[in-house]
Amino acid sequence: MNEVQWQWRMMRWKRNWQSFWRGNPIEGFSFTRGLIIVNIVLFVAMVLQGVLAGYGMSVLLSPDPYLLLHVGAQYWPLVISENEWWRCITYAYTHGGAIHLAFNMVVLYQIGPLIENEIGPARFFVLYTLAALVATTAGYFWHPLAPVVGASGSLFGLIGFAIAYYHRVGPAAHELRNLMFRWAIIALLFGLMVGADNAAHLGGLSCGVVVGWFLPLGVRGRQKLVPLFNLLAGLTLAATVISILILIVSWFLAVRGL
Repeated sequence: MNEVQWQWRMMRWKRNWQSFWRGNPIEGFSFTRGLIIVNIVLFVAMVLQGVLAGYGMSVLLSPDPYLLLHVGAQYWPLVISENEWWRCITYAYTHGGAIHLAFNMVVLYQIGPLIENEIGPARFFVLYTLAALVATTAGYFWHPLAPVVGASGSLFGLIGFAIAYYHRVGPAAHELRNLMFRWAIIALLFGLMVGADNAAHLGGLSCGVVVGWFLPLGVRGRQKLVPLFNLLAGLTLAATVISILILIVSWFLAVRGL
């Protein structure tokens, strides 16, 4: 029975892997759920390291800036002078406290499945990662010396995508378009009030709008772009995994004093 169960699991994993590269939804798996889990795991790792370093439980709500840098925050001087380019991705999986994490993950939980089911997991992950990269690039031109953390650039990318994409779908989807547009305005105004990184927000939003405006709507048009998005999905997935692995290795090197 165990052998049969493992054969069945291997067949399911093979089907899921093939579905990912074809741009189709994956049976029993959600990239949105996976992103949420990775964010939570890295946040727990940050809290544990903060407590062990003597910061106490204050790291739950207000981590020290040096701790944030240690666990992957974006900081362009380190990116440029120390070649720590992995920060351009890891910052989007690092959060400045439990409230920051909870707010972003709730938004991802609400918007992510909608976009992922609409365009498929491969395109969804490419959009999510590309929005993070554009967001941090916008931050470089606006405040290059400020440490930055959070998934909000990617989330604004999803919102911007939904605004443009559902506008093109037609009247049946305009209610969704309007909902996302209102959400973007409220989030930007809230960001102004609390001093959030609206440069990254606007960067991610712009990226999403561009992708949403040009991504083909029809099945035939999407099929033509499958090879391109397969390549982009492979590159973004590899870059994300490598970046997080380098971050984790840096923690062990820091413990050893290297």
